[in-house]
Order: sequence, then C-alpha cells, then structure tokens
Amino acid sequence: MNFDFMSGINALGGGVLGYVIPFLFVLTLVVFFHELGHFLIARACGVRVLVFSIGFGPELFGFNDRHGTRWKVSAVPLGGYVKFFGDDNAASVPDQAAIEAMTEEERRVSFVHQPVGKRAAIVVAGPLANFLLAIVIFSALLMIFGKPSTSARVDSVQPDSAAAAAGFQPGDLVLAIDGRPIESFPDMQQIVSTSAGETLVFELDRHGTRTTLKATPALKEVKDRFGNVHRMGVLGITRSSSPEDTHFAPVGPVDAVVLGVQRTWFVVERTLSYIGGVVSGREAADQLGGPIRIAQVSGQVATEGLPSLFSLAAVLSVSIGLLNLFPVPLLDGGHLLFYGIEAVRGRPLSDRAQEVGFRIGLAIVVMLMIFATYNDILHLAAQWTAS
Repeated sequence: MNFDFMSGINALGGGVLGYVIPFLFVLTLVVFFHELGHFLIARACGVRVLVFSIGFGPELFGFNDRHGTRWKVSAVPLGGYVKFFGDDNAASVPDQAAIEAMTEEERRVSFVHQPVGKRAAIVVAGPLANFLLAIVIFSALLMIFGKPSTSARVDSVQPDSAAAAAGFQPGDLVLAIDGRPIESFPDMQQIVSTSAGETLVFELDRHGTRTTLKATPALKEVKDRFGNVHRMGVLGITRSSSPEDTHFAPVGPVDAVVLGVQRTWFVVERTLSYIGGVVSGREAADQLGGPIRIAQVSGQVATEGLPSLFSLAAVLSVSIGLLNLFPVPLLDGGHLLFYGIEAVRGRPLSDRAQEVGFRIGLAIVVMLMIFATYNDILHLAAQWTAS
C-alpha cells in the first residue's frame, strides 16, 4: 500500500493524532540513536547489555537478540534506557547484592567492573550519538535539497527600529556579523534572533563600499506562521524580494558535512547562551518547553513536510545530547562527574554518596520537567485565549 506521510498528517486535521504521531516519530528517532550509542560502545567494550528500551514502564512488545539483549518498546514514550549486566535499574545504579554474588566470569562482562575509562566511554557515547545524528540529518538535507537562500540584503528599514538607530539603509548587503561570514538572510536572522540586547558589529556592502555598523537587536514578541509567540531579537528590517537576491546552491558531500557540523555547533552555542542568560537573568525561563510543547511543534512542523520534521529532530537531538552532558546525577553528565572524581581519587565515591547524588539528581530532573510542563500549559492557555 502506498501511503503518503504528509497526506496522512493533513487528513488528521491538526487533531490529537496529528501531534502525537510526529511527536513519537521525532522523539523515538532521537532516543533510539542516543541509546544506540551507549549500546554499541558497551558491546565493543565487552559489557553484557540486558535491555534496550524505547520508553519506560510496562513493555508493549519486544524480542531477544542472539546475545540475550531484550529489545523492547515500553508504554511511556518519554525517553529510553539501556540496562547493563549488574545494574539495579534503568539509571545504571549498581545492584550491590548482585555484584557481591558475581563470579569472576560475570565480573568481566558487568558494567560496574569495567575500568573507569571504558565506563566513561560508554556513557559519553549516548550524547555523542545525538550530535552525530544531527550532523547526519543536516548534511543529508543539504545534499538532497541544496541550500536555498535569500541574500542578506536590506529591502526596507522600519522607523524607530534598532536598524534605523544604527544607520541601516535599503540596499545594504550584510557580509558578516561579529566577524562571522553571512551568506543568507536566514543566517543573519539566526544570529540576530538570539542576540537581543547584545551589541553586534555588522560589516556591510553599501553600493560597493565596505561599511561597519553597530546595532543592538531589540527584544520583541513575534508570532510565527502557526500563531506561536516567541520572544526574540529583532532589528527591524525586511529582506529583499528581488529575484537576483534569491538563489539555490547545490551542496556537495564534503561541504554538506562541514555545514552540518556548523549548524549543529550553532544549536549548541545558542542553547548554552540561552541557559547562561536564564541563570544571569538576561533571558526569561518561560521559553523552556517540555513534552507538550515538543508535541505541538512536531505536529505543526510535520504539516510542512518530512524535511522540516527531520530538521526539528536534528535540533532536538542536539538539545537532548547537550542536556545529558550537564553534570547532574542521574544524567550521563552526572555519571561522568562521578567517574572523573573516581579517576582523581583512585577509587569511587562511597555507595552512600552516590545514592544521595542520584536522589538529588532525580529531584532536579523532576522539578525541571514540572516547570517545563507548567510553561507548556501556560503557553497553550495563552494561545487558546488569543484565539
């Protein structure tokens, strides 16, 4: 049977399934590759893997491979885990009773008895797989569809805007921002939108003469094509609609990979910049979203086609990989923190210290999820009120 994915999404008409199906597609793709990173390096290090699960809770369906690993899909599709031999639970907390009863042969294949370097490699492989997935998606989209873009040429300048105050003029072509080359209007938008309140240095081509201007994007609320409201930096200029300023550039494999790495790094850089802004008070924390927001955006993006949905998956993959590297017990970064301490001390932290750390980590993760879900509910309520 030939089934057009987008026709199916459109037929759902924006209903619950219209959000759930794209959400599950995006989240499953990202989680699968994250856990696959852990799994592959564990196997390479000789560690026995007991369970590879997409989701948490009761098993819906699954199978056992020839190595004895149970591959399964579980009822709660909000993550996943790989359980190693010797683990007590999905967070890789050691089962002390089982460890003490292990034979020498079992110790060789248990995760907890591996050298600290191997354990660290297995843990960091998950986030690295997320970054690699993003690079592959970005690169593949560029190779398949090329790089359509509009030149970063100013068509008009809004009165009383940041651009007007800086001295922008119609016809100006932006060449670089803070020394970073600008090849298209979307390139410029990416930087400006995440730089509200920051003074940026623009290098322009003004009728053949190179000019430098300083401008500070203003923080404004902007509605996207789906009606979602975002606070972002705005200059107050419009792009040129002239045909000569719109072009399509094919991208070869090498250039596609380079651009894929650059786009992945851009997401990392701007995510860290936003988090730093929240901590310092320069950014509002209400832009943090949780599963509800991801589902909503997934459904909206899916109506634009699979390329847009894969782009969202790439961005989400980077975000999950980065989040997991934070030094919070329970996350991959928390495990790496413990292993770093173990490498310096020459012995691991006490069981009690690790238990307390995991409890603190669990509390932090739960509070973050509650806060993100609270933001999601407020965001939906605001949309319903506005409509």
